[in-house]
Amino acid sequence: MEKYELQKLRDLPIEGVAERLGLRVCRHKCLCPFHDDHHASLSFSVSRNTFRCFACGAHGGTIDLVMKYQNVGFKEACEWLYSIDHLPLTIEQYAAQKEAVPNNGQCSIFNVQWYARFFQRPFLNAEARQFLFSERRLDERVVRWCRLTSWKDRRGVPWLQIPYYNRQGELVGVQNRNLKTPSNSPVKGEDSKPDPNLALPSLTGGVGGGSVPRFRFPQGSKCSIYNLPVLNLLHEGEPLYIAEGCSDCWSLLSAGHKAIAIPSATLLTRKDIEQLSIINSQLSIGFHMWPDNDLPGERLFLQLQQVLPGLEHHQLPPDCKDYSDLYIKGQIDN
Repeated sequence: MEKYELQKLRDLPIEGVAERLGLRVCRHKCLCPFHDDHHASLSFSVSRNTFRCFACGAHGGTIDLVMKYQNVGFKEACEWLYSIDHLPLTIEQYAAQKEAVPNNGQCSIFNVQWYARFFQRPFLNAEARQFLFSERRLDERVVRWCRLTSWKDRRGVPWLQIPYYNRQGELVGVQNRNLKTPSNSPVKGEDSKPDPNLALPSLTGGVGGGSVPRFRFPQGSKCSIYNLPVLNLLHEGEPLYIAEGCSDCWSLLSAGHKAIAIPSATLLTRKDIEQLSIINSQLSIGFHMWPDNDLPGERLFLQLQQVLPGLEHHQLPPDCKDYSDLYIKGQIDN
């Protein structure tokens, strides 16, 4: 790597790199991931573009932060920084971007500008490709349409990063899905749907803190109905399928259907109901659903039927737990 390329990586905004790693930066500080920290002792200097922990002494620049956080060598850290540098930002641009997002002194605002850049040129690591194409057998065009991307945290855990857009194509939320075994199993019992209103810590909150969760959401992320931009492609009288969770939605799309998804069978929010009512009143289309083969799936169908009286029920075979299972087994009937 040339000197000017290394300098480019060193000039990436240190706080932006920290956020991409999963640290929650607030007022130029965060919990130090290099020791059991409870008082945000890791501090960032914007002018020097460095970090320092006043408790354990960890310090350095962007490359040092990645090396220490991910426990990798210099070359691997540079490669990681280079892979996330899709839309390069200077320190000044990053500072202006942060100021453009009012937070009233809070640190729970979803930073759309920061997260949107990661979906401009999606990257799929080996684990993501295995999960999406080998296990789920999804159409590559669907993966591109949904702008799925991937990354690994400092523990080496691979994550699939799923963007949520509103109907106008504006990013409103991000869902991180753990791809580490057994979470990549297509079995429904190992793939519980997330609570979209659960604001979990952004990726990691320190070291030695128990098992890695299945799903994580950045602070302020609004993950409501999934794949709303597909509504702009619907024609009058065309069917729209409603899935439970992103995975079933990807399978429906790969099977040639236009589909959206409710994030959870156990949590149909008032906002979801309002959006569905608006869709029903604005579009002359038919609604269809393959409920999961369990009680929560059937309850979700009955709830949706109250909002969408014309919702058509499709019954899964007894040996299929959800539509993804049906799709993987090749039992779909278009």
